[in-house]
Amino acid sequence: METPVFEEIAPASDCDCPGCRHGRRAPSPAPARPAARRALVVAVGTATACAAGVAAALPAAAHAPARPGDPADETPAPAPVQDTPQGERAPLHGPAGAPASPEAGAPLPETTRAQIIERAKRWVAAKVPYSMTSYWSDGYRQDCSGYVSMAWGLPANEWTGSLGTFSDRITKDELQPGDILLFHNEADPEKGSHVVIFGGWTDTARTQYTAYEQTPPHTRQQTTPYAYWNNSSRYLPYRYKGVVTGTAGGAPAPAATGAGYPGRAAFRPGVRGDHVTRLGEQLVKKGFGGFYPAGPGPRWGEADRRAVEAFQRAQGWRGGAADGFPGPETWRRLFA
Repeated sequence: METPVFEEIAPASDCDCPGCRHGRRAPSPAPARPAARRALVVAVGTATACAAGVAAALPAAAHAPARPGDPADETPAPAPVQDTPQGERAPLHGPAGAPASPEAGAPLPETTRAQIIERAKRWVAAKVPYSMTSYWSDGYRQDCSGYVSMAWGLPANEWTGSLGTFSDRITKDELQPGDILLFHNEADPEKGSHVVIFGGWTDTARTQYTAYEQTPPHTRQQTTPYAYWNNSSRYLPYRYKGVVTGTAGGAPAPAATGAGYPGRAAFRPGVRGDHVTRLGEQLVKKGFGGFYPAGPGPRWGEADRRAVEAFQRAQGWRGGAADGFPGPETWRRLFA
């Protein structure tokens, strides 16, 4: 009876790298017979030399680093984003749609953290394909900044260069689900600029977190090293200015007394209320009362906005993060 010959078959790989060779192994050759062993050694040596010449001429296929904690011999994670082309600011449903940008002075749409994560998960479940020119059925552009615009419920499609104007700069320790990690490369916006949604820490050391992101080939959710796979030092944490504390049903909870944040709409030009007076009095206590020609409140005005802007700049914030309108993080720090 002839000795059976077994062929080793490697399990299928789920690596989606184009042309990837890492997930496929060639079947093991049958043992060489003694008479042919010397010829086999010569042939292998020749093939090795040829392969070395080809390797020198052709670069190896790019391959992603393994997820933190994964054994080295397991299938690596999808390749981290290097370049994420994105569209410019646009109305919902694209350039042909009706503009939906808010009027000057209008409050930002309010939302809860639970609503942000719920919307983010919808695209993950639908595996929305990545595109800088296509728009999903909800009207948002299918790139990274369009994804965040959708999750935050913004009235238009923003981009990495404008998302900061809708948010407050925060610290790593202050990150909560629904916040973002934003890298906008001002020198070359199409080179590396990217944004992901923070979904919560996955370890007590706060070295990894759940990231929701729109990246080729489609929306995904995965454990990611802080702050990101590459350009880590350039990813900065931000919090949407329209975030409110919500009830189980998602409706905004009533504002608390004392230092409770009353919401973005409470600080529109001309709005009156005790909250405006309370804000102004706290700004005076903090040393930012020089903008008031008279006592602060009860009507929101330019003196309030300039005092808030000065306070925000004192926190180290710049650009849209220091627009003079108090978001929840400004309010928290002011009354801390």
